[in-house]
Amino acid sequence: MNNNWYKRYKSQEQLAPGLAAQPSPVWLKALALGGLCILTPLLSQAQATRAISGRVVDANSGGLPGVTVVVPGSTVGTSTGPDGSFRLDVPAAATTLSFSFVGFTTQQVSIADKSTVQVTLREDTQVLGDVVVVGYGTARKQDVTGAVAVVGEKDFNRGTFTSPDQLLQGRVSGVQVSNNSGQPGGPSTIRIRGNSAVTGTGQPLYVVDGVPLDGRSARPGLVASADIGAGADSNPLNFLNPDDIESFTVLKDASATAIYGSRAAYGVVLITTKKGQSGAPTLNVGISNGFSTLLRRPEFLDASQYRQALTYYGVAATNDKGGDVNALDEILRTGYLQNYTVAVSGGGETGRYRLSLGYLDQDGIVRKTGFKKYSANLSTNLQFLQSKKLGLDVNISTSQFREQLAPITTDAGFRGSLIGQALQWNPTQPLRNPDGSLYVVAGDVVNPLANQEYYNDNSRVTTILASASPYYNFTSWLNYRALISVNYNTGQRRTSIDQRLINFPDLIDKGFASISDNELVTQQITHTLNFNKAVATSLNLNAVLGYEYTKFANSGSNVNAFGNPTGGGFGVFGLDYTNYIQYSAAGNRRISSFVDPSSQLQSVFGRVILNFKDRVVLTGTLRRDESTKFGPNNRVGYFPSFAVAWDLSQESFFPAERLSQLKLRAGYGRTGNQEFPAGSAQARYTLDENGEARSPLNARNDDLKWQSDAQFNAGIDVGAFDNRLTFTADYFYKTTTDLLFPTVPGEPRPSNAPIRWANLDGKIVNKGVELSLGTVLVRKDKVDVGFNANATFIRNEVSDLVGPAIITGAINGQGLSGSTSQLIRNGYPINAFFLPQFTGLNDQGLSNELGPIAYSGSPNPRTLLGLSANARYGKLSLIANMTGVFGQYVYNNTINAVGNVGQIGAGKNIALSTFENGTKESTGNPAAASTRYLEKGDFLKMSNLTLSYGVGDVGSVFKGARVYITGQNLFVITKYDGFDPEVNTVKRGANQVPSVGIDYLPYPSARTFTLGVNFSL
Repeated sequence: MNNNWYKRYKSQEQLAPGLAAQPSPVWLKALALGGLCILTPLLSQAQATRAISGRVVDANSGGLPGVTVVVPGSTVGTSTGPDGSFRLDVPAAATTLSFSFVGFTTQQVSIADKSTVQVTLREDTQVLGDVVVVGYGTARKQDVTGAVAVVGEKDFNRGTFTSPDQLLQGRVSGVQVSNNSGQPGGPSTIRIRGNSAVTGTGQPLYVVDGVPLDGRSARPGLVASADIGAGADSNPLNFLNPDDIESFTVLKDASATAIYGSRAAYGVVLITTKKGQSGAPTLNVGISNGFSTLLRRPEFLDASQYRQALTYYGVAATNDKGGDVNALDEILRTGYLQNYTVAVSGGGETGRYRLSLGYLDQDGIVRKTGFKKYSANLSTNLQFLQSKKLGLDVNISTSQFREQLAPITTDAGFRGSLIGQALQWNPTQPLRNPDGSLYVVAGDVVNPLANQEYYNDNSRVTTILASASPYYNFTSWLNYRALISVNYNTGQRRTSIDQRLINFPDLIDKGFASISDNELVTQQITHTLNFNKAVATSLNLNAVLGYEYTKFANSGSNVNAFGNPTGGGFGVFGLDYTNYIQYSAAGNRRISSFVDPSSQLQSVFGRVILNFKDRVVLTGTLRRDESTKFGPNNRVGYFPSFAVAWDLSQESFFPAERLSQLKLRAGYGRTGNQEFPAGSAQARYTLDENGEARSPLNARNDDLKWQSDAQFNAGIDVGAFDNRLTFTADYFYKTTTDLLFPTVPGEPRPSNAPIRWANLDGKIVNKGVELSLGTVLVRKDKVDVGFNANATFIRNEVSDLVGPAIITGAINGQGLSGSTSQLIRNGYPINAFFLPQFTGLNDQGLSNELGPIAYSGSPNPRTLLGLSANARYGKLSLIANMTGVFGQYVYNNTINAVGNVGQIGAGKNIALSTFENGTKESTGNPAAASTRYLEKGDFLKMSNLTLSYGVGDVGSVFKGARVYITGQNLFVITKYDGFDPEVNTVKRGANQVPSVGIDYLPYPSARTFTLGVNFSL
């Protein structure tokens, strides 16, 4: 471009000689002369320019698009392209360029005597936290008065995950994330500030881009023949691709969660997905492959030790079958995984978009298990009208995942599930006959390899979460927004068991097939009006007023059948039994279906945040919920909260040269819980087969009301050394009352007497202290070192409970029917272990008389620990995350049931610890539940370790490439004898109350290694 206007003017003048001959007025000549005198220096300076080019990258050498590049004190500037590159013509006299980008520290770089520069921007931790996503809106970080933790992408756990909740493990104080199963796609338990769930899951409310989730999975439960039991549930967050997550905001105290009212008793986790960025289209690609192996195992006898044990215990030598086999190894494998993600984003001033696709295929370490997911996510942010006051945000997340499942259950009959069968298999008995066929003989000892081969269980869950949110900005301080959403989930499960598995009497010459379908639908509409304006000198008001309506629906069906024994059962046609279930015996078919009463929740809510001079902040919220789940006398609930914060760093007396922040917070609020079956306040019936009867399901209770949680919180936030050192401490006291519980009528009662849901008198108190520390130890151009830690110290107690203690904690296994291990009782932690006291063995190798049943320990941890360290040298980075849980006990139901000495007398294997006992134990010693099998569950686990290298640009095609290797579950430090002390095999065999801290033949945990690469195009 030719910037010399004077030259262009003269050339045009010479093209019209006729005009040049005409005389010009004197005033015109004077005006032209004066203008030239003024413009000539400027125009000559405009000509004196030079070109500067370069690239802007982050700490991992990834290109940063959209960075503003300007010459300080001028309007000369540009923005970086998709790969972070830029080119700019600057005045010849310019010596500095300024680089600024949201979330990063602005930098000024010298360009004297340079034609190219490369700039590495550093993340500004203070700026990154300036805006926090809170319920139904956002707030400045300095306006937050509650206990709120924000975890961004750079702080996520590294590795390959089937669901995003694992990204949070160990990253937030007060939050415990436990894996219920090592099965890919298996569920997790998340506890925020302790356990107060007498019934239900006790899980927090998840809100994805403003849409609260149902919290359930559409995968049908296992319907199988007797003795198989029930497997672990599926994770309700499996439909989300972890790579699509931008941040989590964890609302921990009631002053933060009360805006969600009756669904917020167990905390709230706000999930924000990634959105498009303005600029030219950018294509981001992630590719990773890896493998998984068994993390650790309980020690059982090998073939040599087993032969010694036969002699030692005086068991018949005929139990030595001459072989040498490790049955657990035979059913396990190295599981391989592959994960691919592609995302394209871009847009302009009035519209941005992001489209992502994902594919994950992960084998389980147990043969014939795995998880496969296809996912897609689309988000658009559009603005309309010349004023851009009208806008529309659209988010659509859709996925389908398929699971191949094993017969691994937490409440199997005495024949056990797959893991128990493998552990107790005689290590001298080959699993296959000499001809290669499976060794299967009648009796109670099940060949685990045969069980695995003859069992098929496959599920498919499809999810669509879609929302449209139109909004209108009346002014810069008044905004209306609507949110219309639907969450549709449908699941199918097909299970078949081959008739050749003759160890199960129901299957002999029959076989079994089951087909189940479930459908979950949640519909919601929300209206909010947001106000954010200075209403007086030094006083700002941020307020939201809203209305919300939500409708829940759940239905399903099942058909299952046994084959016709007189016709050869299902036969051998090379097809899965579920593909010709009509071939079954008509008299052996069962058809069932259900529909839950439709439940509806109607709410009005509001929040006010008053900020005075950025020094004192007051927050008040109130929500009114009306739910059809409750009795007609108590359908309406009110959930208020109040909080205050004082930021001393804004005061004139504050020593700013020492501290960059000192903020005090305190708050109190009340939330509710409605996590129990729809229709529980009504008289409900099941319609039985052949129209013969109506069986009562639950009795009516017009007075059933909300379970209530009241919580007090006090905290302090400290920043020092320009926030390179940050510290947060919180004290909380949470009281849960009006406990929802399915009561059983007293004796005498009819055999089909229904349960009655009621509110129990009593309370559960969780109190404790949370500490979080963040440091930036070194921050230089080539070197970064940081360390973060969080710890939670928590106590739990039940009090004021009227009536007898609540029994829970079912213990399963042969000879253990009806055994329980836990009570909910005044003066003790929830789910406290109450067990007969084991007093040792006598001279005959029999157990001494067991001591009285007494309090034996708590399954609830007293201390949670999270550690994170990061280091960078040049383009090489290392990130390590560890998780620790201390103070809890775990009941080793696995050793109790399948590792006891009595097994060897029946030709089965036993635990090495049993064999190595200092006292020779009698094989006739009963395996009673007692403190003998209660162990300390303390552990410290290396959750993930990632080493990465920022390759940068490769040629002109690949931009910002980064390669990495990640290890997950690398090791665990513990004295526990089971598979993994991080256990929560939730069982409901006693009074429908979920158990805690009982380890019974779970799907084993895996150690995973992943090699991957990320780049942009």
